[in-house]
Amino acid sequence: MKRYFYFVSLILIGVTSAISMAKAEWPNKPLEFVIPFGAGGGADIEGRMIAKAMSKELGQPVVPVNKPGGGGAITYTYVKNSKPDGYTLAWNSTSILTTTNIGNVPFDYTAMDHIGQVAQQPVPFVVSAKSKWKTFKDFMDECKAKPNTLKVAFAGFGSATHIAGVAMTKLANCKPIMLPVKAPDRRKMIFSGETDAAVDIFFVPLKHVKAGKMRFLAISSGKRNPASPNVPTARELGMDMEFDLFRGISVAKGTPQAIKDKLESAMIKAANSKPFAGRMKKLKLTLAPMGQKEFASKLAKANANIVNIMKMSGMYQSKAKK
Repeated sequence: MKRYFYFVSLILIGVTSAISMAKAEWPNKPLEFVIPFGAGGGADIEGRMIAKAMSKELGQPVVPVNKPGGGGAITYTYVKNSKPDGYTLAWNSTSILTTTNIGNVPFDYTAMDHIGQVAQQPVPFVVSAKSKWKTFKDFMDECKAKPNTLKVAFAGFGSATHIAGVAMTKLANCKPIMLPVKAPDRRKMIFSGETDAAVDIFFVPLKHVKAGKMRFLAISSGKRNPASPNVPTARELGMDMEFDLFRGISVAKGTPQAIKDKLESAMIKAANSKPFAGRMKKLKLTLAPMGQKEFASKLAKANANIVNIMKMSGMYQSKAKK
């Protein structure tokens, strides 16, 4: 009998050691890094840089795969339904809050686990430097005086720029014509006069602002940006809103905590790597790495803000099961 228990003990020790070793050896195969945007854009480039840097930290290839569509719905659904083993990552953005609250998917942002954030940027309200509008108030005063006349371009229904644009104009009691266009077309349309203004991601029009060809009238974030220190925030202009476009990483719900911790560590080191930090500095974006706990708090606050904006504008159509 003693010999029996001895052998059982050896087996249990062996199994426990094998499990521990398996966890310690994670990852032991390539990881899939799913990008919810098309190839070649800023989000894609930055995602690939993070993936490359994380490969060095994890000792396995982190392979970028583009799955655009549905304002992020295709990527988030794919990752949500993936095996919770840490081998499938979503390059998330503010779209994880917009696409879930506008009804593009039947779940909310809590249907996944979130590793953290690497960077963020404000959303600017931009016009041509040749335009007559020198301030945000100038534009909104004319917009209020001539409802359904001035045009404001944004990139896709339910996108971060759409939400920010709707919030700014609604809170200013302005009724513009909102134009959904392909992201790169916003700048062309401002220069051609096809649109009067646009809500855009920060760094692309910034170079035109620096060149004296465009003008920022306001930005959506709670603090002024060092790259455009003279541009007021929406809150400074009397609008009760604070909105940033962020990027980070999410995984399937139920991924083991030990694996999430390894991913968090690799992500933060990748964000602080010289190539990525250098790109953030060059583009004047805010490098703001944060881990699971801090990012969870940010997501909860940002989600409540977005829900309020969507309800105010009649866009809220969440299909998440309560």
